[in-house]
Amino acid sequence: MFNFSRENTGTIAKWWRNVDRQILFSFILLFLLGLFFSFSSTSSIVSEKLNKETYFFFIKHFVFVLASLFLLIFISIQRKDKIIKLLIPLFVVSILFLFLVPLIGVEVKGSKRWIDLIVLPRFQPIEFVKPLFIIFVAKVIILDEKMNIYNRYLISFFSLFLIVALLINQPDLGQSFLLIASWIAMVFASGFNMIILIILGVVSLSIFFILIYFFPLKFGYIFFRIQTFFNPKAGDNFQSQKALDAIKQGGLTGQGMGEGILKDRVPEAHTDYIVAVISEEFGALFVLFIVIVFLFISYRVLNKVFTEEDEFLKLTLIGLISLLIIQTFIHIGVNTRLLPTTGMTLPFLSYGGSSLTGSAIVAGVILNFTRKDSSRYLTNE
Repeated sequence: MFNFSRENTGTIAKWWRNVDRQILFSFILLFLLGLFFSFSSTSSIVSEKLNKETYFFFIKHFVFVLASLFLLIFISIQRKDKIIKLLIPLFVVSILFLFLVPLIGVEVKGSKRWIDLIVLPRFQPIEFVKPLFIIFVAKVIILDEKMNIYNRYLISFFSLFLIVALLINQPDLGQSFLLIASWIAMVFASGFNMIILIILGVVSLSIFFILIYFFPLKFGYIFFRIQTFFNPKAGDNFQSQKALDAIKQGGLTGQGMGEGILKDRVPEAHTDYIVAVISEEFGALFVLFIVIVFLFISYRVLNKVFTEEDEFLKLTLIGLISLLIIQTFIHIGVNTRLLPTTGMTLPFLSYGGSSLTGSAIVAGVILNFTRKDSSRYLTNE
């Protein structure tokens, strides 16, 4: 027992010496801010509208945060070669869950994105697919040197196409755009021929518009959302309009904690419109502070990318940080009506077990791959 404890203590001490503490503390800060805003945005409405304990959502969020922080540290402390070995099995399992969504998924407000199993609480498979997809693409492009370079890109493209097809069927346009944008960032950073990349983009857009034209009942919602965005009178714009009004009402310094009314008017305020809730109660300056934290994390990660010699680490970090930053700005864009409604959560801050777990996986891998000793564990299997 003594030896085991001593070994674990040595592993944790080594991890603490090598981990990027500035990135670690930034992730922890975001999780804690999310916990605080969960208290602010849910405690006053749950008892009245859902006939539950006043702090029901806050307690659940607190449990999610604790579990996510444990997962973050657990992933960040592992040897990188172990993560690579587990990648393919975990990626296959996550894709299988994504395939199960149309068959046994739970439909909520017209979208079937969740799975509710007896042995597991309700979860959203795409939140687990996203980080695994990024690492998978990096592995295919960089590590499989025996395969022709264009075949590697083709495999990554077909993997993306498969996932996006499943997402559009749910429907989930926001996550589809997020994955496509992150994949493009990775492919661009890897030095891929831009002409071929543009051709793939044109082909993808053509398929996209063909689906809308020939299957209007299934995919017409995409065109409708875009039309509503440009012409608010064309459809129901209640939630996005209320979110924008809340941001205006909050001004620079906000109305004060608990003084916002958006959380009482919009059912998904604590998930899809958390930035509007924060802005209404604490002001646009606080939202700016949150954006700066995300940008600081990106700055630290990109510093590692510029000094790192290992191509797999560089490409994975670029993909993961693209995932975080693009999702953050999509969420803010929807809240400020700069983008059509997507139902996209804000990483680390929005309520939801799947979202927090997915964010923890991304953060854990980033911390693992930015460790000072990470490059030693590269394997060219």
